[in-house]
Amino acid sequence: MLRKHIIVSGRVQGVFFRDTCRENALARGVAGWVRNLPGGEVEAVFEGAEAEVAGMVDWARQGPPAAQVDTVDVRDEAPERLAGFEVLPTPRG
Repeated sequence: MLRKHIIVSGRVQGVFFRDTCRENALARGVAGWVRNLPGGEVEAVFEGAEAEVAGMVDWARQGPPAAQVDTVDVRDEAPERLAGFEVLPTPRG
């Protein structure tokens, strides 16, 4: 079990990034969540098997077709044994 916490910057809001991320995560059996951030970035957490989580991080470096990803900041974290994959609301900041 592996957990990665990412922040994706670029043109990543308004391009179906979150929905496409959720679809890809569910197809790979990866748990976690994704949400927009007030500054225009997308934040996500991926938990699961190493190869599947690595595949999600690789996917995030491209995003959906309309996205233009500039950077992806990746941090390792301790797994929390999440179940399912959610699109969370944007935090108020």
